Amino acid sequence: MLTASAQDAAGKIFPLAYAVVDFENDASREWFFEMFRQDFGERERMCIVSDRHAIILRGASIVYPEVSHCICIFHLWNNIKKQFKKNHDRLREVFFAMARAYKIEDFNRLMEDIDNIDKRVRGYLFQVGYEKWSIVHSTVNRSMVMTSNIAESLNARKREARELPIMSLLDYMMNLVMEWNNTNRMTAMSTFIGIGQKYHEVLKENSYLSQKMTVKPSTDYVYVVMDAEQRRNIVCMQKRECSCKRFQVDEIPCPHAMAVLDYTHMEAPKYCSAYYTKEYFKKTYEVPVNPLPNETTWDLPT
Repeated sequence: MLTASAQDAAGKIFPLAYAVVDFENDASREWFFEMFRQDFGERERMCIVSDRHAIILRGASIVYPEVSHCICIFHLWNNIKKQFKKNHDRLREVFFAMARAYKIEDFNRLMEDIDNIDKRVRGYLFQVGYEKWSIVHSTVNRSMVMTSNIAESLNARKREARELPIMSLLDYMMNLVMEWNNTNRMTAMSTFIGIGQKYHEVLKENSYLSQKMTVKPSTDYVYVVMDAEQRRNIVCMQKRECSCKRFQVDEIPCPHAMAVLDYTHMEAPKYCSAYYTKEYFKKTYEVPVNPLPNETTWDLPT
């Protein structure tokens, strides 16, 4: 079974498509992407995050040649562990920090740390393509989606039905998606905060980190924020930007922006991506997944 999924404003799995094929090969993957494109098209800022299996790569490159194809950083890390077994314990922390670095100078500093551990790793990561796994080099905004965990979660559920006959398998998947859709729809309807739960937790964490920061206004929109280590950060609320880069990349107020919001008594959700909001959360589940009637009523071709 081939699947494609996204995530909603609460960070939950949002299945987009699934199909049962005889084999997973170049032909079936290309067909799946073609069917997917017919329904969803190519959307602004769209990207594909996968384990970069060769079959997926080839299918995506044919059907979606202009769309960024990123690699799950956990899958990439597992490949690094296999390639450089001797030093993987020392490499782990540096690699994940480097993948999530928002500023090029931080990325370069961490890459030097990688060189000090094992110089061969730089060449391997360069061959993969920095833009495939690094935030600071990415050509598309991944909105904090650095892994293919949602796909893995869907895969875990479908394993339960893998040995079922084809009709039972399709019925299982339809009921699963219908159940998820309804549960998440009710969650969206009952959400009393202005932003999805996943991003609400991000705001809470950033608010906590901002508590020891000091704010000095420069204009109505530009502020100087000094952190506990007396590092200077410039925040522009009008442009939704911070010199730390997190505000504009994650499209949610960073700790420095949260310090400004507390200083000015403004509401944080107004400065988040529309895709993180309760309004978009509800829109995601406006269209229900309707159950199929009994098969005796189906109009089958002869």
